Amino acid sequence: MSFTAEVKDELSRVEAPTAAAELAQLSSLIRVCGTMSFRGSGRYSIRIATETGAVARTVIKLTHKIFDLETSLTVRRSVLHKTRNYLIEMPEQDELAADLVRLGILVPGHGLATGVPTALLGTRPAREAFVRGAFMAGGFIADPRGDFHLEIAVTGEDFARGLVALIDSFGVSARLNRRRGAYAIYLKSFDDVIALLRAMGARRMARVVEVARAKKSVKNDVNRRVNAEMANQARSTDAAASQLDLIERAEKSVGLGSLPPALRAFCAARRAHPELSLAALGEELDPPASKSAMYHRVLRLQEIVEEAERS
Repeated sequence: MSFTAEVKDELSRVEAPTAAAELAQLSSLIRVCGTMSFRGSGRYSIRIATETGAVARTVIKLTHKIFDLETSLTVRRSVLHKTRNYLIEMPEQDELAADLVRLGILVPGHGLATGVPTALLGTRPAREAFVRGAFMAGGFIADPRGDFHLEIAVTGEDFARGLVALIDSFGVSARLNRRRGAYAIYLKSFDDVIALLRAMGARRMARVVEVARAKKSVKNDVNRRVNAEMANQARSTDAAASQLDLIERAEKSVGLGSLPPALRAFCAARRAHPELSLAALGEELDPPASKSAMYHRVLRLQEIVEEAERS
């Protein structure tokens, strides 16, 4: 089961706390993944297609609980993709038009609603249920171990902007992107995704994301430290190679025996320990020398060699 399917499965088991919240959730489910047809005055039918069993179960459960509507369910298996397709149909029936008005999908005298049904969303539980339904119908969440993000695909700019405003009301920052005539509500921050999952009721999967984030943070920290250590080691190796070259030049130009004792000690230590950093090399001397002192010895040796080579 994909990560998205796991989240939707948990959301399908969340019980809306009020009748208004149930109505809001069913409204968004139908609005996002349903298609409405009409024939003549007041004759409507609805088709809801989904590849997610949790969505199909929730639509049928809420429809039968809230309304007395005739519904049919057809399940087909795609041979090509080896997935199931669920088709829920609400055929023409006398009560359907009034029920669509109650759902905020139809506006009497104006036809299909374009924005979110604000009349249904007066309470936080109703807003949470509406966003929950929208995610179940058109949402995707990537596995948090990879390139993490959450999105909800919808149609209609007014509806998309209204959904963004609902998500913002939970203290979650969402972005809106237009894609080939549709709209994607997009979240990439771990904190925002976790907050939205909790608001929708997916508390178990929110904890899964938190654990994945903690593991990813530790892994990233280890990688940063390893990369920094490798970079430091590379710099130390380059510096040691330059110092060995300088010692060779000193031996040819002035002779190591003519150098001051401190510089002779440095040259001997560097040749004995070419792999050490300058600070570690200083600890090998007797008495030990600081990194700053070792650096000044290198500079002094360089001055002597350059002066000798100019003569």
